[in-house]
Amino acid sequence: MTMLREARLRISHFALFTACLAMASPAHAFKITEPPDGAKLTAGTTMTARVDLGKDAGVVTVRYYWYGEQDEVLVEQDDSTAIGSIVAPVALIGSIEQDPAFGGPLNVPDDTIGPMRLLAVAEISRGRLGAKSVFDEVIVTVEPPAALTAIDFETDKPLQLGRVGQSSAFGHVDSMGKVFELPVVGEFADGVTRRISTPASGTSYTSSNDTVINVLRDGLLQIVGNGKTTITASNRGKHAMLDVDVNVNDEPNEPPVADAGTNKAVKTGSRVKLSGLKSRDPEGEALYYSWSQVRGSKISLLDANSSEASFLAPTVSESRTYRFKLRVTDKKGADSLPAFVDVTVNP
Repeated sequence: MTMLREARLRISHFALFTACLAMASPAHAFKITEPPDGAKLTAGTTMTARVDLGKDAGVVTVRYYWYGEQDEVLVEQDDSTAIGSIVAPVALIGSIEQDPAFGGPLNVPDDTIGPMRLLAVAEISRGRLGAKSVFDEVIVTVEPPAALTAIDFETDKPLQLGRVGQSSAFGHVDSMGKVFELPVVGEFADGVTRRISTPASGTSYTSSNDTVINVLRDGLLQIVGNGKTTITASNRGKHAMLDVDVNVNDEPNEPPVADAGTNKAVKTGSRVKLSGLKSRDPEGEALYYSWSQVRGSKISLLDANSSEASFLAPTVSESRTYRFKLRVTDKKGADSLPAFVDVTVNP
C-alpha cells in the first residue's frame, strides 16, 4: 500500500509540474481574446480589444481592421505599402505601452449590421532578419442600436436593364444570365443609414415574375428573361419595391458554374496553386475568371484573372486559414454564383 501511495504521489507531482510548465511556456500563438469569436456587439459602441501574444515574441504593434464577413481583403494592411491603393482603414493600432498591452478602446463601426470580421495583424521584429507578421481573426455579429424605420433601393427607379441587340463580353453589360446585387439601405431611428443588401443583415427578396428576374442565394439576382417584374426587399417588417424592366439579347444562355477546388492544407513557404479548371459552361463557352481573397491577412495573389491563381504560403506560428472566392463569366455575359476554397497554412 505504501508503494502504491508513493507511486500516486509521484504521478501527482509530475502532473503539477507539467501544468506549471505549460502555463509558463504558452504553446499557443497570437490570438484575439476580446471580443471572442461569435460575440454580439452593438454598432457605434466602444469596446476593449485584447490579444494574447502566446509564443509569438517580439511583437511591436498590432493593427485591427473591420471587414464584412464576405468582403474582399483589399490591400496589404501596412498603410505605408498601399500608397495609391484603396486601404482598409485601421480601426486601432495597439502597442506595448497601452492598457491592455497591444489592445485598447476599439470602436464598432457605426454603419455596419450583421456578421463582421475583426482582423488583428501583429508585426514582429526579428532584428537583422527584418520583420514578419502574424494574424488572428474572429467573426462577430453587429446589431443596430435603434429600430429600422424605412428601407430603400439606391438605384434608378424604375430600373432599366439591357437593350435589344446589345453585345456582351465577360459580363460588362446586362445580358441573359447576368448575376447582380441591388444596393439596399436602411434608415434607422438613430439617424444612421446602413447598407442592408445581404441576407445576413436580415434582408430577403422576392420577384413578382421569376421568369424575368430570379432570386438566388446570398441576396443575388439573375436575369433569366425579358419583361417586367417587381423586386420587393423586406427587413424587420419594413418593405421597399422596385419596378424592373429587362430588355436584353434573348439568345438562350445557361450560366456557367464556378468550381474553386477542394480545401487544402499546406506548409509555410510552399507555393500554393488555386485551380478553377473544373469550372464549366453548359454551352462550352470560354470563361473569364476572377479570384479574390475574403479571409486572412492580405497575401499577394498572382494570376487572379486566370483559371489557376497562386500565392506563396506566408510564415505562420500556428495553423491559419485563408479563404478565396472564384467567380466565372462566359463570353455572353452570364455569371456564376461564387465558389469558395479554404487553404490552411501550417507552420
